[in-house]
Amino acid sequence: ARIAVAEAARNVACAGGRPMAITNNLNFGNPKRPEVYFQLREAVAGMKEACEALGTPVTGGNVSLYNENPTGAVYPTPVIGMVGLVDSLAHITRSAFTTTGDAIVLLGENTDELGGSEYLARIHGEVAGRPPRCDLARERAVVETLLEAIRDGTVRSAHDCADGGLAIALAECVMMDRAQPTSARVDLSAWSSLPRRALLFGEAQGRVLVSSPDPE
Repeated sequence: ARIAVAEAARNVACAGGRPMAITNNLNFGNPKRPEVYFQLREAVAGMKEACEALGTPVTGGNVSLYNENPTGAVYPTPVIGMVGLVDSLAHITRSAFTTTGDAIVLLGENTDELGGSEYLARIHGEVAGRPPRCDLARERAVVETLLEAIRDGTVRSAHDCADGGLAIALAECVMMDRAQPTSARVDLSAWSSLPRRALLFGEAQGRVLVSSPDPE
């Protein structure tokens, strides 16, 4: 749930808005089963921690329980809806790369984490591993830095790097504008010490891809 709230805040900030509040929809199995109750309790606690750190109170929500079939319960699924405030229409920011020659910059750090990733699920058929770390102080710093850069006019586009990892985020940025798809050349040598699959498909938190007018 911490990750869900943090990702929602990043998405709002990428659009040029300041995260303000959330609503939620908590989908779980039978809470009378100890493991499901534990999941629900931890999800609520994580959501609370993230909302306090990011300054986004919970305005409402609902809970859907007993979601099970003979093979077991649904995966614990906290769904977060977040609203934000755009100070000026000039600050509305798109996800797609738009301008030839712009610099592509990654806010945040790549890691070697692969647990709970789409890569493991889709390529190896495994839903396993520890989810990536979620540093809430760093999440807030990324949001504040991004919003400041948008206000200063130094960000042309911004896109959250989340499900699927860095490679998927880059692909989305070049294909997002269906009418005018583009291309990108990136230098990943700064992270040559990381395993390539983790670098490309790991879902480390606190990352945003931005494009900016190249000062050179």
